[in-house]
Amino acid sequence: MILESAQLDVIPGKEEAFLADFRRARPLIAAQPGFLALRLLPCLDEGRGSRFLLQVEWERLEDHTEGFRRSAEYPEWGRLLHPYYDPFPLVEHYGEPLPGLD
Repeated sequence: MILESAQLDVIPGKEEAFLADFRRARPLIAAQPGFLALRLLPCLDEGRGSRFLLQVEWERLEDHTEGFRRSAEYPEWGRLLHPYYDPFPLVEHYGEPLPGLD
């Protein structure tokens, strides 16, 4: 399992529209081969109400980087969600927890 992580900075004032479009976009990613789970967490720190943390669990790195990003569904994902971001998110991928440190 790998974990995709992205800090999503939504344009202030667009949070509710973003969440509505995220609900529409979620099935596009959830249907992908290798998709395991998704979490969207709101930032609770003062002054960060338009920041979210997206975490997606995939079976393999390639399920995201080659599968979803090259899928027929990805352009619709981008059309729905990418206009909300400023700046565009940095997406990173993480491996399994290190033994003895989890």
